[in-house]
Amino acid sequence: MHDEIMKEYENQLPDKVMEEIKNSVPNSISQAKLRKILELTVQEYDLMKIDAGEAVGLLSAESIGEPGTQMTLNTFHFAGVAEMNVTTGLPRIIEILDCTKSLATPMMEIHLESPYNKGKEIKEFAESIKETRLKHIAAEFSVNVAKAAIDVTLSQEKLQALRINATAVVKAVEVVRGIQVKADGNVLTIKPKSKEEAINEVFKLKDKLKEIFICGVKGITQVLPIKKGDEYIIVTAGTNLKEILVMDGIDKEKTISNDIAEIGTVLGIEAARQAIINEVIKVIDAQGLNVDVRHIMLVSDTMCSSGTIKGLTRYGIVNEKSSVLARASFETPLKHIVEAAISGETDKLNSVVENVMLNQPVPIGTGLPGLVTKPQGKIKE
Repeated sequence: MHDEIMKEYENQLPDKVMEEIKNSVPNSISQAKLRKILELTVQEYDLMKIDAGEAVGLLSAESIGEPGTQMTLNTFHFAGVAEMNVTTGLPRIIEILDCTKSLATPMMEIHLESPYNKGKEIKEFAESIKETRLKHIAAEFSVNVAKAAIDVTLSQEKLQALRINATAVVKAVEVVRGIQVKADGNVLTIKPKSKEEAINEVFKLKDKLKEIFICGVKGITQVLPIKKGDEYIIVTAGTNLKEILVMDGIDKEKTISNDIAEIGTVLGIEAARQAIINEVIKVIDAQGLNVDVRHIMLVSDTMCSSGTIKGLTRYGIVNEKSSVLARASFETPLKHIVEAAISGETDKLNSVVENVMLNQPVPIGTGLPGLVTKPQGKIKE
């Protein structure tokens, strides 16, 4: 019988709400009580709906903008870890909503599978993820002026920690063109192939060698294993979602990056949409502010509705607007007006901004319907 009552209301409520009610109410509930719960839910749902003509964009802008003015401009530092800081507050909100390609502090939260999430061998695992360049495993770089060569002494301790040997390092270094590499124990001798190499070129080569990639994941510059709740996770400075997700021992469903553009490329537009919502909420909650999630969802939907992520900038969302006057009202008005005049664009005046410019009723609220009435005099006739 409960299923029959549920069926009566399934067209009046969204599937998700119906599912929540099904999971929440006990099986022993009486039919009268279940009907009452569903009636109250329908009433509440109808009250929550937005009226036709409501200026949702303005409401969202006010609701996010007003608390935004109270945000602090700060960066959160991880205690005791060099280069480990996270942009928070207003700069982070701007990064997200502008869809900035190069973030100030890109980072990942890597969730792990057993046994790493219990803390077993997590330090070694974290070190294996970290990007390792030759300068990180070298104890000393010295230039042999007589031979026009560079001697690199490798740190045995660091090689053991990364579980690699001198042979693996030689292979990585040999990628550089125009050099010869010889290994004598833990000392690599590197010299240019051309005989008459000027000594200043050898010094330049030394700087180049320091940055040679040896092992780990490119882009992950720092790693920090921490305990979050009951499990251990790895927080990183730098992000490389594509490579991390194919590694063994990684919980692919929970691992996240704070780079929205990267999420869009690797996981798709729906994931990017959700990431925008999550990241904005994270910043707002950290500041102790309260913004209804639906305002943030509207902004996120607007950014992702075209199938690619577009920032709230003159190159993103504003550039997509069909109205010439709306585009011109944001930034660089002359550019937009001249371009529209050259191509012979037409402005349909469908939105708010362009009608405000022309002193006409805006198509929201009572300005939305066009009412036709008969004059009083004609009715009497």
